[in-house]
Order: sequence, then structure tokens, then C-alpha cells
Amino acid sequence: MSIEIDFLNISSETSGMPFDRSQPCNDLPLLPPGVELETKAVLKQAIAANRVLANLRGLAAQIPNQGVLISSIVLQEARLSSEIENIVTTDDELYRADADGDGKADPHTKEVLRYREALNHGFRALKDRPLSTNLFVEIVRIIKQSDLDVRAIPGVVLKNDAGDVVYTPPAGDAVIRDKLSNLEKFIHADDDIDPLIKMAVMHYQFEAIHPFPDGNGRTGRILNLLYLVDKGLLDIPVLFLSRYIIANKAGYYEGLRGVTEQHNWENWLLYMLRAVESTAQQTFDQVNRIRTVMEQVREKVQREAPGVYSKDLIEVIFRQPYTKIQFVVDAGIAKRQTASTYLQALAGLGVLRESKQGREKYYINDALFAELVA
Repeated sequence: MSIEIDFLNISSETSGMPFDRSQPCNDLPLLPPGVELETKAVLKQAIAANRVLANLRGLAAQIPNQGVLISSIVLQEARLSSEIENIVTTDDELYRADADGDGKADPHTKEVLRYREALNHGFRALKDRPLSTNLFVEIVRIIKQSDLDVRAIPGVVLKNDAGDVVYTPPAGDAVIRDKLSNLEKFIHADDDIDPLIKMAVMHYQFEAIHPFPDGNGRTGRILNLLYLVDKGLLDIPVLFLSRYIIANKAGYYEGLRGVTEQHNWENWLLYMLRAVESTAQQTFDQVNRIRTVMEQVREKVQREAPGVYSKDLIEVIFRQPYTKIQFVVDAGIAKRQTASTYLQALAGLGVLRESKQGREKYYINDALFAELVA
């Protein structure tokens, strides 16, 4: 089995024998790495990334109902993470399919929605149990909607666009499970490694093990978010790491292969720490803008339509850009006829835009949509 990945040909020379990309990397070193991880440059970047991430956590905590953020913002991470694997859908298709929830979306859009489902599953699971191989398997099965398990059949190779083999992951069920067991121990080890540095090491190792026939990249990026939540660096999984990876895709694959072929941990760690700093700042700015728009809408509705206003109604129309009458009913705000009157009143104020597409009627929050896709 071959899997296409983008990019690059970096030098395969190490201090010893050339790295053989065509042979299973069964001698992938166990964790922790036998090199100094916390170099001066890495520690400096880790401090910067931790500071911005703490700001994001603090801002998100100020949102009265954090479910508003999880519902809408996480879909952007789902779309972008899937795009890295060439699973592409549009923002409009994605949010409309999310509103419909009836399985009529195209296959790519369905797969993106399953990414969010997998992330939410992992987020809920963390309340009762730790990150583990079993949870990794559950996540990839949700993403791929199949009974995937740790690879037992050899033959998986990673190729670039030219068809050249760039990496062959470890092969054999026992070998892979042994390396996953080591990864679990590293994740939960009581050590002094900065959690962000540890996340970067964990991500490399998971992708190098490449434990599943498919879905490894998306599963690995979900694990990044879950690890940040598990370590208390985030309360909810809102961080757009995939946005940075798409914008700096060559560096992502260079970093991964630099560790594999040259044991160059510093460049990889710096890449991932910069990704955290950059995307945490972007997400901070986005959450701040959404919070501002939400407050402006709240004040407008309270002032101009006090008979319609309720805190719960405002939260409903900010959970996702496409609102339907049933959403208001399901939230327990009003029965169907009254719910329809409320949404029409908001459309009359210019807060929502009424749109009929086929048999479906949507009330679109254009201001929220604009901030989500910015």
C-alpha cells in the first residue's frame, strides 16, 4: 500500500549510513529522545508560545457558553486539517451540512464533519480516561467510519508527488504496538519537559509510527489538541494548528524528515512551537472578534427588539452561521411558530439573513460567518 504525501527531498545523510527510505523504520528510536531537547532557542520559543496560549485560554474562559466556540470554530480546524490530506470542502457547504445534519452532504464534507465528531469524542473521553492507544483507535475509526486498527499487514510506504518513496514506517503489529506503548509512557511520564515541547515530540513520534492504514495525520493533529487540554494549557480544544501547517507545509514535512534522517530535533521543535504561538494568536484575535460581534448583536436586539431578546437566543444564533427554526425549538426557547417569529424579527433587524435553499429555510449569521472564515 502506498500513501501519497507532498514534498520534499532533504538530504538523507546522517553521521553514519545513509537512511534507507524503502525499508520499514522498525528501529525508530524509543522516547524520550537521547538528545538535548530544551536548547536555548527552543526554550525561548516555548516561553513565547506558552504566553500566547495562556492568553487564548483566558479569553476563551470569558465566553459564557464555551459550546459556542467548540461548535463553530472547531469546524474550521476540521476543514483545514482535512485539507492537508487533500479532503477539500467549502466553508458554505460545511456549515450548511452541519446545520442540516441529515447525511446528504458530499463525501468530503461528511469526512470533515466526522473530524469534529472525533475531536469531540476525544475531548469527552479525557474526562474519564487518559490518552491511550485505545483512544487513538476510537478517533481514527470515527474519522474514517470503518473498523480500522493498528496495521498488521506490511507494505505501507509514503511517497511524494513524483512517486518517490520518502519514508517507510515501522511494520508488524507487535513492533507498532510496542512503539505505541512507549509513546503512551512518554505522554504520561512525570518529567520536567515543557508540555509544548513534549507535544511536538509526541506528534513526531505518532506520525513516524504511522500506526493506521489511513487517517494518521488527522488523528495526530487531534491528539495535539487533546494533549493541550489534558495538560491544562487549554480548557477547550480551540487552536488552529492546521492553518499554520497549510501555510508552511514544506517546513512541516522537512521538520518531520529532518528528525527521522538527521536526528535534527531542534528545527522540528522550533517549527511546532512557532505554529502554536502563531495559531494561538490568530485564534485569540478571532475569538475576540466573535465575542465583540456577539456583544454588539446582544445589545442591538435587547435595545430594538426587547420582546424577542434572550441570552439563550443569542447563543443559538452564534453556535453556527446557519440557524434553523428547529434549533430554537430544541434549545427550549419557544415553540415552532414563536421560534419562527423570533428569527424573522432578527432578520428584520439585519442580524440574520433569511435564505431558502430547496425545501430548507436558513437564517444566516453573516457576521459570524465572516469572522469564522477570515
